[in-house]
Amino acid sequence: MSLGSFIRKQFIDVLQWNEENDGVLAWRFPMQDFEIQNGAILNVRESQMALFVNEGKIADVFGPGTHKLTTNTLPLLTNLKNWDKFFDSPFKSDVYFFSTRVQTGRKWGTPQPITIRDADFDMIRVRAFGMYSYRVADPRLFFTEISGTREVYTRDEVEDQLRGILMATMASSLGSAKVAFLDMAANQALMAQQVKGDLYAAFGRYGVGLDEFNVASVSLPEELQAALDERISAGMKGGLSSEKMGGFTQFQVATSIPLAAQNEGGLAGIGAGLGAGAMLGHAMAQGMSGSMIPQVPPAPTAPLHVPVPEVDPIEERLIKLKGLLDKGLISQDDYNSTKTELLKKLLG
Repeated sequence: MSLGSFIRKQFIDVLQWNEENDGVLAWRFPMQDFEIQNGAILNVRESQMALFVNEGKIADVFGPGTHKLTTNTLPLLTNLKNWDKFFDSPFKSDVYFFSTRVQTGRKWGTPQPITIRDADFDMIRVRAFGMYSYRVADPRLFFTEISGTREVYTRDEVEDQLRGILMATMASSLGSAKVAFLDMAANQALMAQQVKGDLYAAFGRYGVGLDEFNVASVSLPEELQAALDERISAGMKGGLSSEKMGGFTQFQVATSIPLAAQNEGGLAGIGAGLGAGAMLGHAMAQGMSGSMIPQVPPAPTAPLHVPVPEVDPIEERLIKLKGLLDKGLISQDDYNSTKTELLKKLLG
Protein backbone atom coordinates (compact mmCIF):
# COMPACT_ATOMS: atom_id res chain seq x y z
CA MET A 1 0.00 0.00 0.00
CA SER A 2 1.43 3.43 -0.98
CA LEU A 3 1.78 6.19 1.57
CA GLY A 4 -0.97 8.16 -0.17
CA SER A 5 -3.36 5.20 -0.06
CA PHE A 6 -2.61 4.67 3.60
CA ILE A 7 -3.28 8.32 4.39
CA ARG A 8 -6.58 8.16 2.49
CA LYS A 9 -7.74 5.17 4.54
CA GLN A 10 -10.47 5.99 7.01
CA PHE A 11 -9.95 4.87 10.56
CA ILE A 12 -12.52 4.35 13.28
CA ASP A 13 -11.65 5.84 16.64
CA VAL A 14 -14.95 5.24 18.47
CA LEU A 15 -17.34 2.33 18.11
CA GLN A 16 -20.78 2.71 19.70
CA TRP A 17 -24.48 2.14 19.08
CA ASN A 18 -27.05 4.78 19.99
CA GLU A 19 -30.12 2.57 19.31
CA GLU A 20 -31.99 5.22 17.34
CA ASN A 21 -34.83 2.82 16.45
CA ASP A 22 -36.86 0.80 18.92
CA GLY A 23 -37.31 -2.93 18.39
CA VAL A 24 -33.79 -3.62 17.00
CA LEU A 25 -32.06 -6.51 18.75
CA ALA A 26 -28.85 -6.80 16.69
CA TRP A 27 -27.00 -4.14 14.67
CA ARG A 28 -23.78 -4.45 12.64
CA PHE A 29 -21.40 -1.51 12.88
CA PRO A 30 -20.77 -0.13 9.33
CA MET A 31 -17.25 -1.28 8.48
CA GLN A 32 -16.99 -1.06 4.67
CA ASP A 33 -13.70 0.60 3.69
CA PHE A 34 -13.04 1.37 7.37
CA GLU A 35 -10.46 -0.01 9.75
CA ILE A 36 -10.38 0.14 13.51
CA GLN A 37 -7.59 2.28 14.83
CA ASN A 38 -5.30 0.62 17.35
CA GLY A 39 -6.26 2.09 20.71
CA ALA A 40 -9.78 2.96 19.53
CA ILE A 41 -12.55 3.27 22.11
CA LEU A 42 -15.43 0.81 22.26
CA ASN A 43 -18.46 2.16 24.16
CA VAL A 44 -20.92 -0.51 25.23
CA ARG A 45 -23.85 0.96 27.10
CA GLU A 46 -25.84 -0.69 29.85
CA SER A 47 -28.35 -3.10 28.29
CA GLN A 48 -25.92 -3.75 25.39
CA MET A 49 -23.21 -6.22 24.44
CA ALA A 50 -20.72 -6.11 21.56
CA LEU A 51 -19.38 -9.03 19.54
CA PHE A 52 -16.23 -9.05 17.37
CA VAL A 53 -16.19 -11.42 14.38
CA ASN A 54 -12.99 -12.01 12.43
CA GLU A 55 -13.16 -13.90 9.13
CA GLY A 56 -16.39 -15.58 10.14
CA LYS A 57 -15.20 -16.60 13.61
CA ILE A 58 -16.41 -15.06 16.85
CA ALA A 59 -13.37 -13.45 18.42
CA ASP A 60 -14.41 -11.46 21.49
CA VAL A 61 -17.50 -10.40 23.43
CA PHE A 62 -17.62 -7.17 25.43
CA GLY A 63 -20.11 -6.25 28.12
CA PRO A 64 -21.17 -2.74 29.27
CA GLY A 65 -18.34 -0.26 29.75
CA THR A 66 -15.67 1.74 27.90
CA HIS A 67 -12.97 -0.45 26.38
CA LYS A 68 -9.69 0.66 24.79
CA LEU A 69 -8.98 -1.74 21.95
CA THR A 70 -5.42 -3.01 22.24
CA THR A 71 -3.76 -6.40 22.19
CA ASN A 72 -4.44 -6.68 25.93
CA THR A 73 -8.16 -6.11 25.55
CA LEU A 74 -8.55 -8.33 22.45
CA PRO A 75 -6.93 -11.59 23.54
CA LEU A 76 -8.99 -13.92 21.37
CA LEU A 77 -8.77 -11.69 18.32
CA THR A 78 -5.02 -11.41 18.88
CA ASN A 79 -4.76 -15.20 18.93
CA LEU A 80 -6.83 -15.58 15.73
CA LYS A 81 -4.59 -13.12 13.88
CA ASN A 82 -1.42 -14.75 15.27
CA TRP A 83 -0.03 -11.51 16.52
CA ASP A 84 3.02 -12.47 18.53
CA LYS A 85 3.71 -8.92 19.59
CA PHE A 86 1.78 -5.80 20.34
CA PHE A 87 0.23 -4.51 17.15
CA ASP A 88 0.38 -0.79 16.38
CA SER A 89 -1.49 -0.68 13.11
CA PRO A 90 -5.21 -0.51 12.28
CA PHE A 91 -7.12 -3.76 11.95
CA LYS A 92 -10.42 -4.85 10.45
CA SER A 93 -13.13 -6.87 12.14
CA ASP A 94 -16.92 -7.01 11.99
CA VAL A 95 -18.51 -5.61 15.13
CA TYR A 96 -22.09 -6.44 16.13
CA PHE A 97 -24.02 -4.76 18.91
CA PHE A 98 -26.85 -6.53 20.73
CA SER A 99 -29.63 -5.01 22.82
CA THR A 100 -30.07 -7.01 26.03
CA ARG A 101 -33.03 -4.99 27.29
CA VAL A 102 -36.10 -6.97 28.34
CA GLN A 103 -38.71 -6.90 25.58
CA THR A 104 -41.87 -6.54 27.63
CA GLY A 105 -45.56 -6.88 26.93
CA ARG A 106 -45.26 -9.30 24.01
CA LYS A 107 -48.58 -11.00 23.31
CA TRP A 108 -48.99 -14.66 22.44
CA GLY A 109 -51.99 -16.77 21.53
CA THR A 110 -52.93 -20.03 19.85
CA PRO A 111 -53.93 -19.22 16.25
CA GLN A 112 -55.53 -22.66 16.06
CA PRO A 113 -57.00 -24.63 18.99
CA ILE A 114 -54.68 -27.19 20.55
CA THR A 115 -56.13 -30.70 20.78
CA ILE A 116 -55.44 -32.44 24.08
CA ARG A 117 -56.75 -35.52 25.88
CA ASP A 118 -58.94 -34.42 28.79
CA ALA A 119 -59.68 -36.46 31.91
CA ASP A 120 -63.33 -35.35 31.98
CA PHE A 121 -64.35 -34.81 28.36
CA ASP A 122 -62.02 -37.10 26.44
CA MET A 123 -60.50 -35.21 23.44
CA ILE A 124 -61.05 -31.44 23.44
CA ARG A 125 -59.56 -28.42 21.71
CA VAL A 126 -58.48 -25.46 23.81
CA ARG A 127 -57.35 -21.92 23.09
CA ALA A 128 -55.01 -19.97 25.31
CA PHE A 129 -53.80 -16.36 25.37
CA GLY A 130 -51.37 -14.36 27.45
CA MET A 131 -48.22 -12.25 27.48
CA TYR A 132 -44.50 -12.88 27.80
CA SER A 133 -41.21 -10.99 27.93
CA TYR A 134 -37.70 -11.98 26.89
CA ARG A 135 -34.21 -10.65 26.19
CA VAL A 136 -31.02 -11.55 24.35
CA ALA A 137 -29.12 -13.48 27.03
CA ASP A 138 -26.22 -15.02 25.07
CA PRO A 139 -25.00 -12.96 22.08
CA ARG A 140 -22.82 -15.83 20.84
CA LEU A 141 -25.73 -18.24 20.56
CA PHE A 142 -28.10 -15.56 19.29
CA PHE A 143 -25.63 -14.62 16.55
CA THR A 144 -24.84 -18.17 15.45
CA GLU A 145 -28.40 -19.55 15.71
CA ILE A 146 -30.67 -16.64 14.76
CA SER A 147 -29.42 -13.19 13.73
CA GLY A 148 -26.28 -14.14 11.75
CA THR A 149 -24.47 -11.58 9.61
CA ARG A 150 -27.46 -9.41 8.78
CA GLU A 151 -27.00 -5.69 9.15
CA VAL A 152 -30.11 -5.29 11.30
CA TYR A 153 -32.15 -7.92 13.09
CA THR A 154 -35.42 -6.79 14.66
CA ARG A 155 -37.75 -7.90 17.39
CA ASP A 156 -40.50 -8.73 14.87
CA GLU A 157 -38.19 -11.11 13.02
CA VAL A 158 -37.16 -13.05 16.09
CA GLU A 159 -40.73 -13.25 17.39
CA ASP A 160 -41.85 -14.98 14.20
CA GLN A 161 -39.50 -17.79 15.18
CA LEU A 162 -40.28 -17.62 18.89
CA ARG A 163 -44.01 -18.01 18.23
CA GLY A 164 -43.39 -21.31 16.47
CA ILE A 165 -41.28 -22.53 19.39
CA LEU A 166 -43.88 -21.30 21.86
CA MET A 167 -46.79 -23.07 20.15
CA ALA A 168 -44.90 -26.36 19.83
CA THR A 169 -43.81 -26.22 23.46
CA MET A 170 -47.30 -25.21 24.58
CA ALA A 171 -48.90 -28.21 22.86
CA SER A 172 -46.30 -30.57 24.29
CA SER A 173 -46.61 -29.15 27.81
CA LEU A 174 -50.41 -29.27 27.89
CA GLY A 175 -50.48 -32.74 26.40
CA SER A 176 -48.00 -34.19 28.87
CA ALA A 177 -49.43 -32.41 31.91
CA LYS A 178 -52.70 -34.40 31.75
CA VAL A 179 -54.55 -31.63 33.59
CA ALA A 180 -58.33 -31.55 33.14
CA PHE A 181 -59.74 -28.48 31.41
CA LEU A 182 -61.74 -27.50 34.50
CA ASP A 183 -58.59 -27.57 36.65
CA MET A 184 -56.60 -25.86 33.92
CA ALA A 185 -59.01 -22.92 33.73
CA ALA A 186 -59.01 -22.57 37.52
CA ASN A 187 -55.22 -22.72 37.92
CA GLN A 188 -53.83 -20.56 35.14
CA ALA A 189 -50.87 -19.52 37.28
CA LEU A 190 -49.82 -23.16 37.76
CA MET A 191 -50.35 -23.82 34.07
CA ALA A 192 -48.14 -20.82 33.19
CA GLN A 193 -45.44 -22.06 35.54
CA GLN A 194 -45.41 -25.48 33.87
CA VAL A 195 -45.19 -24.03 30.36
CA LYS A 196 -42.60 -21.42 31.38
CA GLY A 197 -40.21 -24.11 32.57
CA ASP A 198 -40.36 -25.86 29.21
CA LEU A 199 -40.14 -22.60 27.26
CA TYR A 200 -37.12 -21.43 29.24
CA ALA A 201 -35.08 -24.37 27.98
CA ALA A 202 -36.43 -24.07 24.42
CA PHE A 203 -35.62 -20.33 24.19
CA GLY A 204 -32.23 -20.83 25.82
CA ARG A 205 -31.02 -22.98 22.93
CA TYR A 206 -31.12 -19.84 20.78
CA GLY A 207 -29.51 -17.47 23.25
CA VAL A 208 -32.86 -15.97 24.27
CA GLY A 209 -33.74 -15.66 27.95
CA LEU A 210 -37.42 -15.95 28.90
CA ASP A 211 -38.12 -13.32 31.53
CA GLU A 212 -41.87 -13.64 32.23
CA PHE A 213 -44.71 -15.79 30.94
CA ASN A 214 -48.35 -15.70 31.94
CA VAL A 215 -51.64 -17.20 30.81
CA ALA A 216 -54.48 -14.67 30.67
CA SER A 217 -57.26 -17.02 29.58
CA VAL A 218 -57.97 -20.61 28.61
CA SER A 219 -61.13 -21.29 26.64
CA LEU A 220 -62.85 -23.70 24.32
CA PRO A 221 -63.81 -22.89 20.73
CA GLU A 222 -67.31 -21.41 20.52
CA GLU A 223 -68.89 -24.43 18.87
CA LEU A 224 -67.45 -26.79 21.49
CA GLN A 225 -68.50 -24.51 24.32
CA ALA A 226 -72.03 -24.42 22.93
CA ALA A 227 -72.10 -28.22 22.73
CA LEU A 228 -70.98 -28.49 26.35
CA ASP A 229 -73.64 -26.03 27.45
CA GLU A 230 -76.37 -27.98 25.67
CA ARG A 231 -75.29 -31.38 26.98
CA ILE A 232 -75.05 -30.67 30.67
CA SER A 233 -76.66 -33.89 31.78
CA ALA A 234 -74.68 -36.12 29.44
CA GLY A 235 -71.24 -34.48 29.22
CA MET A 236 -69.08 -34.74 26.15
CA LYS A 237 -68.90 -38.55 26.11
CA GLY A 238 -71.47 -41.24 26.77
CA GLY A 239 -69.52 -43.06 29.48
CA LEU A 240 -69.15 -40.08 31.81
CA SER A 241 -69.24 -41.34 35.39
CA SER A 242 -71.63 -39.92 37.98
CA GLU A 243 -68.71 -38.38 39.86
CA LYS A 244 -67.41 -36.55 36.78
CA MET A 245 -70.97 -35.64 35.79
CA GLY A 246 -71.51 -34.09 39.19
CA GLY A 247 -68.37 -31.98 38.85
CA PHE A 248 -69.40 -30.76 35.41
CA THR A 249 -72.92 -29.88 36.62
CA GLN A 250 -71.43 -27.88 39.48
CA PHE A 251 -69.18 -26.09 37.03
CA GLN A 252 -72.10 -25.11 34.77
CA VAL A 253 -74.23 -23.98 37.73
CA ALA A 254 -71.33 -21.90 38.98
CA THR A 255 -71.12 -20.01 35.70
CA SER A 256 -74.85 -19.31 35.46
CA ILE A 257 -75.89 -18.09 38.91
CA PRO A 258 -73.70 -14.95 39.35
CA LEU A 259 -74.44 -13.71 35.83
CA ALA A 260 -78.16 -14.24 36.28
CA ALA A 261 -78.03 -12.32 39.54
CA GLN A 262 -76.69 -9.26 37.69
CA ASN A 263 -79.58 -9.05 35.23
CA GLU A 264 -83.21 -8.05 35.62
CA GLY A 265 -85.46 -11.07 35.92
CA GLY A 266 -82.52 -13.27 36.86
CA LEU A 267 -81.51 -14.51 40.28
CA ALA A 268 -81.69 -11.00 41.71
CA GLY A 269 -85.33 -10.73 40.66
CA ILE A 270 -86.39 -13.73 42.71
CA GLY A 271 -84.25 -12.89 45.71
CA ALA A 272 -80.51 -13.33 46.08
CA GLY A 273 -78.94 -14.03 49.44
CA LEU A 274 -80.42 -16.98 51.30
CA GLY A 275 -82.59 -17.98 48.36
CA ALA A 276 -79.58 -18.10 46.06
CA GLY A 277 -77.62 -20.11 48.62
CA ALA A 278 -80.41 -22.61 48.94
CA MET A 279 -80.70 -23.08 45.19
CA LEU A 280 -76.93 -23.39 44.84
CA GLY A 281 -76.81 -26.03 47.55
CA HIS A 282 -79.68 -27.88 45.88
CA ALA A 283 -77.91 -27.73 42.51
CA MET A 284 -74.64 -29.00 43.98
CA ALA A 285 -76.43 -31.88 45.67
CA GLN A 286 -78.07 -32.82 42.38
CA GLY A 287 -74.76 -32.65 40.52
CA MET A 288 -72.85 -34.73 43.06
CA SER A 289 -75.54 -37.41 43.00
CA GLY A 290 -75.15 -37.67 39.23
CA SER A 291 -78.81 -37.08 38.40
CA MET A 292 -81.17 -34.18 37.97
CA ILE A 293 -84.33 -34.55 40.14
CA PRO A 294 -87.33 -33.61 37.98
CA GLN A 295 -89.93 -31.20 39.31
CA VAL A 296 -93.29 -32.81 40.10
CA PRO A 297 -95.92 -31.31 37.78
CA PRO A 298 -99.01 -29.77 39.46
CA ALA A 299 -102.20 -31.77 39.54
CA PRO A 300 -104.52 -31.04 36.58
CA THR A 301 -107.43 -28.73 37.40
CA ALA A 302 -109.62 -30.25 34.73
CA PRO A 303 -109.69 -33.59 32.91
CA LEU A 304 -108.87 -31.97 29.58
CA HIS A 305 -106.02 -29.87 30.97
CA VAL A 306 -102.54 -31.15 30.02
CA PRO A 307 -100.02 -30.41 32.79
CA VAL A 308 -96.84 -28.59 31.70
CA PRO A 309 -93.74 -29.63 33.63
CA GLU A 310 -92.04 -26.82 35.43
CA VAL A 311 -88.59 -25.82 34.19
CA ASP A 312 -85.85 -26.97 36.47
CA PRO A 313 -84.16 -23.98 38.25
CA ILE A 314 -80.75 -25.03 37.01
CA GLU A 315 -81.87 -25.37 33.42
CA GLU A 316 -83.61 -22.01 33.65
CA ARG A 317 -80.39 -20.30 34.79
CA LEU A 318 -78.43 -21.93 31.99
CA ILE A 319 -81.04 -20.93 29.40
CA LYS A 320 -80.79 -17.34 30.60
CA LEU A 321 -77.01 -17.48 30.62
CA LYS A 322 -76.96 -18.83 27.06
CA GLY A 323 -79.43 -16.15 26.05
CA LEU A 324 -77.20 -13.43 27.50
CA LEU A 325 -74.25 -14.76 25.54
CA ASP A 326 -76.24 -15.11 22.31
CA LYS A 327 -77.62 -11.57 22.62
CA GLY A 328 -74.15 -10.16 23.14
CA LEU A 329 -74.98 -8.83 26.62
CA ILE A 330 -71.89 -10.52 28.01
CA SER A 331 -68.57 -11.21 26.32
CA GLN A 332 -66.86 -14.56 25.93
CA ASP A 333 -64.03 -13.29 28.17
CA ASP A 334 -66.54 -12.33 30.92
CA TYR A 335 -68.16 -15.74 30.52
CA ASN A 336 -64.78 -17.52 30.83
CA SER A 337 -63.51 -15.39 33.71
CA THR A 338 -66.71 -16.00 35.69
CA LYS A 339 -66.25 -19.73 35.18
CA THR A 340 -62.73 -19.55 36.50
CA GLU A 341 -63.56 -17.58 39.65
CA LEU A 342 -66.51 -19.75 40.60
CA LEU A 343 -64.63 -22.92 39.83
CA LYS A 344 -61.96 -21.90 42.31
CA LYS A 345 -64.63 -21.45 45.01
CA LEU A 346 -66.68 -24.58 44.26
CA LEU A 347 -64.13 -27.13 43.07
CA GLY A 348 -60.94 -25.76 44.61
